[in-house]
Amino acid sequence: MLQLNFIRENREQVLQGLKVRNYDTAALSIIDEIIALDNERKKTQLGLDTIKNESNQLSKEIGVLMKQGKKEEADTQRARVNDLKEDTKNLEGQLDQAEKSLESLLLQLPNIPHISVPKGKSEADNEVFKAWSQQLPELGENALPHWELAKKYNLFDLELGVKITGSGFPLYRGKGARLQRALINFFLDEATNAGYEEIQPPHLVNEASARATGQLPDKEGQMYHATKDDLYLIPTAEVPVTNIYRDVILEERDFPIKLTAYTPCFRREAGSYGAHVRGLNRVHQFDKIEIVRIEHPEKSYEALNEMLDHVSGLLEKLELPYRILRLCGGDLGFTSALTFDFEVFSAAQKRWLEVSSVSNFETYQTNRLKLRFREGKKCFGTHFERKCFSVGKNCSLAA
Repeated sequence: MLQLNFIRENREQVLQGLKVRNYDTAALSIIDEIIALDNERKKTQLGLDTIKNESNQLSKEIGVLMKQGKKEEADTQRARVNDLKEDTKNLEGQLDQAEKSLESLLLQLPNIPHISVPKGKSEADNEVFKAWSQQLPELGENALPHWELAKKYNLFDLELGVKITGSGFPLYRGKGARLQRALINFFLDEATNAGYEEIQPPHLVNEASARATGQLPDKEGQMYHATKDDLYLIPTAEVPVTNIYRDVILEERDFPIKLTAYTPCFRREAGSYGAHVRGLNRVHQFDKIEIVRIEHPEKSYEALNEMLDHVSGLLEKLELPYRILRLCGGDLGFTSALTFDFEVFSAAQKRWLEVSSVSNFETYQTNRLKLRFREGKKCFGTHFERKCFSVGKNCSLAA
């Protein structure tokens, strides 16, 4: 979440950032609406503070008057204090409403893109940051896409998934299940070898956790909601892992914090259909290994580059042809300041498929989480980086 002081002091920067995200003129008015509402909140707060100060002063005077035997004057002061109490109640109600309205508007405001984020409206406008320099693999005439291989070798079963749960919930079996487990262990072992602490988090989170990482209200329609208990199935391990540090004050010596976690992930993926989402290309449940770093603001982009190298190393060890894209403003995630997508080339489908992303949220998520670090006697915001590697989503098995 962007801080009010930052919005006030950097209004033009915020507006330009929203334009990179393709906000139209009407949507840009939210900035002035936020500033106007904050002005009203400050005015109300000032009035409330003035009344409380007057009430406190009168209360002290009442005690003095009573000691002096001036009961009539004391009663007059008491009547004034009672009037001020009613005014205080009204102003507190107005202040509470203003703060809630202000928070609601701030939650609708995405992160400001990093200066390197290119303009663009969709994934078609993403920039190739690192291209694959070697010849792309070619398969023979009888090569099969992964959904055909799955049938031939009994690797996974989408139809059984439909029977048990519904469309988009694959059932892995035999060698398919073993391959899935092997990849999960490989990514976790590589992360722990790189200094990340393995976490095994809950797979459901409460509303506060989903709101702290930006899933609510932005992605509410994409999340599965267990309404009776008011819990949400996680769309990514990022949500429970980063919430470990919600409402926490760290010491500067605690940096860097490096965490990794494997979880199943659940997303509705509303509107996904067609040949490009066939097989495992787009499902509602998939396995994912996440790495998360909490960094000193001055070192966050250095950490981001290290995470890019980490993911590149994984793909090189797996001997997969890959490229890295820098996402444009129109394709950038709500909470991200800068995101790089990793795509692997599917020789069977003859197209690039996203398998991972690396993002820097700067202080956007830490503001929502109310996560700070102490440097001497002062507290500051921290920077968040996140990387995910999907297993079974947007990947293709081909022979």
